[in-house]
Amino acid sequence: MTGTHVQKEAEDSGPSGYAAARLRLLTEEARSGPPRRAALADLTDEWLTGLFTAGAEGLRGASLVAVGGYGRGELSPRSDLDLLLLHDGGDPKAVAALADRLWYPVWDLGLDLDHSVRTPAEARKTAGEDLKVQLGLLDARHIAGDLGLTASLRTAVLADWRNQAPKRLPELQELCAERAERQGELQYLLEPDLKEARGGLRDATALRAVAASWLADAPREGLADARRRLLDVRDALHLATGRATDRLALQEQDQVAAELGLLDADTLLRQVYEAARLVSYASDVTWREVGRVLRSRAVRPRLRRLVGERSDFLRRAVAGDGRALGGGKPTAERSPLAEGVVEQDGEVVLARAARPERDPVLPLRAAAAAAQAGLPLSLHAVRRLAATVRPLPTPWPAEAREQLVTLLGSGRPTIDVWEALEAEGLITRLLPDWERVRCRPQRNAVHLWTVDRHLIETAVRASEFTRRVSRPDLLLVAALLHDIGKGWPGDHSVAGEIIAQDVATRIGFDRHDVAVVATLVRHHLLLIDTATRRDLEDPATVRSVAEAVGSEGTLELLHALTEADALATGPAAWSSWRGSLVADLVKRVSAVLAGDAPADPEEAAPTAEQERLALEAAATGSPVLSLRAQTEPPAGQEPSGAPEPLGVELLIAVPDQPGVLPAVAGVLAVHRLTVRTAELRSLHLPDGVDGSVLLLDWRVAAEYGSLPQAARLRSDLVRALDGSLDIAGRLAERDAAYPRRRGVVAPAARVSVHPAASRLATVIEVRSQDAPGLLFRIGRALEDASVRVRSAHVSTLGANAVDAFYVTGPEGAPLPGDEAAAVARKLEETLRG
Repeated sequence: MTGTHVQKEAEDSGPSGYAAARLRLLTEEARSGPPRRAALADLTDEWLTGLFTAGAEGLRGASLVAVGGYGRGELSPRSDLDLLLLHDGGDPKAVAALADRLWYPVWDLGLDLDHSVRTPAEARKTAGEDLKVQLGLLDARHIAGDLGLTASLRTAVLADWRNQAPKRLPELQELCAERAERQGELQYLLEPDLKEARGGLRDATALRAVAASWLADAPREGLADARRRLLDVRDALHLATGRATDRLALQEQDQVAAELGLLDADTLLRQVYEAARLVSYASDVTWREVGRVLRSRAVRPRLRRLVGERSDFLRRAVAGDGRALGGGKPTAERSPLAEGVVEQDGEVVLARAARPERDPVLPLRAAAAAAQAGLPLSLHAVRRLAATVRPLPTPWPAEAREQLVTLLGSGRPTIDVWEALEAEGLITRLLPDWERVRCRPQRNAVHLWTVDRHLIETAVRASEFTRRVSRPDLLLVAALLHDIGKGWPGDHSVAGEIIAQDVATRIGFDRHDVAVVATLVRHHLLLIDTATRRDLEDPATVRSVAEAVGSEGTLELLHALTEADALATGPAAWSSWRGSLVADLVKRVSAVLAGDAPADPEEAAPTAEQERLALEAAATGSPVLSLRAQTEPPAGQEPSGAPEPLGVELLIAVPDQPGVLPAVAGVLAVHRLTVRTAELRSLHLPDGVDGSVLLLDWRVAAEYGSLPQAARLRSDLVRALDGSLDIAGRLAERDAAYPRRRGVVAPAARVSVHPAASRLATVIEVRSQDAPGLLFRIGRALEDASVRVRSAHVSTLGANAVDAFYVTGPEGAPLPGDEAAAVARKLEETLRG
């Protein structure tokens, strides 16, 4: 039966004819989705028009208006009818009689009805007092009666909305936030409310209201399709249950999936999650833009100019830019964050000189900078990256891997930045295996999240444990990949091991590190399962775990990953009892694995270049340095040892004297150089050469911009050593000029003593958040403690610094236990202060 015939039947047969036509329409297999919703709205319009015409005979100045979802022409099978009887106030009795002629037939059919009778002035007044009424009127649509009356109200309501937008939009945003707090995130719930949960139909309607204000607009790409998909699911839910419900309950998901012709309930949920994720992301971007526009309107233009000029002057003065004193034209407020990445208006955007088409690492660098600063990635920046950036080579360059680790280790801000990349398809381009776990539901009451969000949550949790492990980079990558096998059939740990090997190799880890990551993924459930399900007093239990893990370093990582995984699963997955069982197991396994004595790190022979610099330093009595670009391994050649650092190699030979470590570290911090790795050790000179020389072999990279000249570094180092360069003052001035952003809240620094790690010195290990001047502060604190740094081994893994210092007393002997503990406590207090 065609739509025209259905409407004709409704006109001819009154309420019973409408009911029969409605039933036929809803059971037509050939018609579903938007066409059926529109046809149902048209059918209802025709029926209500007939009722209005029959009841309004002789009455002028009245019209029937559909509002809300009915106004948009989106009637689901069990949707209520949201109607406004509009009148000019001329004949109240006739209007009341007309209302009865309209409402009672609707009720008689058992349809839900939300109705009101108002004059245009009353409608506008009520809308001004009740935001929900105003939102409904934004979708007002004429059904019958005086078209001019309806058109006049629509024009007035839209004008009111636009005029009141600066006041009403924050109110709407608060309403959305309160609803999200009550209903949760649609994209993760096993039994979501399609309408009320965050990312649902209410939020999609709110985005339409924001667009109608002309103040801001939502990212439109894919939004209409996401909204349609949610409406289609709600239609199928109404038909499957025969009730006006928006809750997609577990027991109804298979039937709803069948109604939509989908494979199963998991496929249904994944489609719902994808649509909700798109709506949620569009909401985040839109509300951020609304906030920016409202802040901009609240500040007078002249005041903005004055503040901008002053900020620009201070920035240039600190940077040594002569234009600050020369009266040059002030620039826009754009604070550099990384190479090609700046902060502007509370967002992370690309620098004007950035060239994504030539810089395949830029997406990861921008994402890491945004997460570290606790700022959102600009929609424009992400879309430009998605449209123009080139694919990364395989294996990834070292910088790309470092930036991924930094992003993963940034704590809570990682989530929003990751979602911004994912919204534009950048994550699956970087990690193709991610597609199989994206939006994948987990039908387990213990799990709070989809598989992909659980992986990111695990990385966030793991970032809190980076001080507990010697290789935080491997911990964070394993956290990201530990459930990657859930997109494949069979045991997800076994499948995940294979995928993790491939991914870790692709992103540039060496063979040893790839094996560690694969082991962590394969055995990420081993500790928790063994600790809670096996007898720990049985030696065979502990031996089997030791054989599976293989080394103390891997055990340390697995312990941290186990806790991060459980905490990211949900409150039921971890407890102090479970934690104590796992810790007991780890202690027993560690004892079994503790047979290997650590190698002495001080036995390496110098290279010819190192020896040449040392002899020159001994002869001249002053620092000598060499600065040269670091090269990647040749194509196809696998790197060996630890992950290759970034930037350039800096070799420095300095006559042995106090204060070398803080002096060198401070000079590099002043020049905005990031230390990736650092080795410091005493060098034995050939026979016949007097004196002792300290050799520093460091890898450094510029925070942004180009590297300073070697001659400038040497000059400043000489001044730092003789005390004429006030490093602490220079760093303090820079910190004052650039107040710290509200970025990631890093775990507190952790300092520990390892008395058995060396026979010749006391080993003090520092695990901390990397920051400008960090090594300078550590070096100065050790100098203040009157200990001698015999050697230092510094590494920066993403945003984490893991530094080991071999120290002795003034006489060259290891520190007594209590003295070493006091030095560690003092150093920890310094770093936390």
